[in-house]
Amino acid sequence: MSSAHALPASATPKTSRTSSLLPRFAWIVLGYNVAVVLWGAVVRATSSGAGCGDHWPLCNGVVVQTHPRLATLIELAHRMTSGITVIAILLLLVWVFRSTLAGHLARITVVVATVLIFNEALLGALLVLLRLTADNRSPARAVYLSLHLANTLLLLGALALCAHFLSGGEIFHRQSVRFSQLPGVITGLAAILLVGMSGTLAALSDTLFPATSVRAALAQDFSRGSTWLQQLRFLHPVIAVIAGIFICWLLLRSLPRPKERQLAIGVLSLLALQCVLGIADVVLLAPLWLQIAHLFVADLLWIVLVVLAARICVVPRMQLSPEGTAELSPRH
Repeated sequence: MSSAHALPASATPKTSRTSSLLPRFAWIVLGYNVAVVLWGAVVRATSSGAGCGDHWPLCNGVVVQTHPRLATLIELAHRMTSGITVIAILLLLVWVFRSTLAGHLARITVVVATVLIFNEALLGALLVLLRLTADNRSPARAVYLSLHLANTLLLLGALALCAHFLSGGEIFHRQSVRFSQLPGVITGLAAILLVGMSGTLAALSDTLFPATSVRAALAQDFSRGSTWLQQLRFLHPVIAVIAGIFICWLLLRSLPRPKERQLAIGVLSLLALQCVLGIADVVLLAPLWLQIAHLFVADLLWIVLVVLAARICVVPRMQLSPEGTAELSPRH
């Protein structure tokens, strides 16, 4: 039955102590993190990861740089912006716990984001301290970069969920929601994580072994004389097709729902744009600006997918009517 039963005003869920500024700040922190991720891609694509030597957190072992190289400036800028990210997420953590009620889902996601940002710093430090930067071609670099990318996407996802739950107010309390279709959604998002990780390997291969033409690049992918990193490049489009099946399933679930239709259309548009950028990346032999654009759209697609998945999986049991009373949401 789709009819809703109005509850008396006394049954209205306890109002949130969250001001409108907190959700806005959460979205700003998310947007800033996307910018930091893009600058990190610039560090990798320009082989500037060794710009500060094998010192961390200091750059070249000193605080003030004298006559720094361009690579040093690029790497130092990434470290500084990453440091601001840690401060911003810690501020968000304190603000969320001071402004929301116990059991709010935003508390869970902001704690996850806090753990992930420190793990992000640890992985970044290991890349530097183990000298897995610049022209390093060891398998360890590929492993650490893949883990770094997976951690980054999980961080963006946690921040997106935090902002989404804060935007909904106290309706996203743990006792006021029900969860559905979690196994399918988690499997699909995990597949998209694999797409990102394989994309990192493909981008690293393009950086370390640039091709002179599309034909040469394809020959490298299937040549026995190529390095293992070049031979793994084909995995990225293959895994992307598999993840695309999940996205199609998510869209089919979302399009009939008026509230999710706009997000679903956004996912479809971003997916189409990402395919175009991916093909252009191959044809134009992965120039820096196109790599950054490809990663930017990938981050946006991931964020929108996470929010859309949350709207499908996390269903509020009751909603506030325009008159201020609580109404039970439909069970189907």
